[in-house]
Amino acid sequence: MNKKVNTVLFILGATIVNVILMIVIFLALFVLFGRFLAPNLSAELNQIILLLLFVGSIVATYFIYHRLVKLLSEKFNMDNYFDPIFKSRKK
Repeated sequence: MNKKVNTVLFILGATIVNVILMIVIFLALFVLFGRFLAPNLSAELNQIILLLLFVGSIVATYFIYHRLVKLLSEKFNMDNYFDPIFKSRKK
């Protein structure tokens, strides 16, 4: 396999892991919220908090994803295996 194929496979795999991680974080927050806070709050406030939980799970997933990619790039020299996604315009 060449660098371009490795890059495409890495991006596809990372996207799948990112979506699964977001779903897991959201479901965990949803279960905790539903178990402890939701019965005591009004329906309007529950809707707002659920929206915030969803956005919070996206933000948390971004930070976890960023840390994992940074850890992998420190452990492995990714320049040897992957083609740059954004090429410099300078020649």
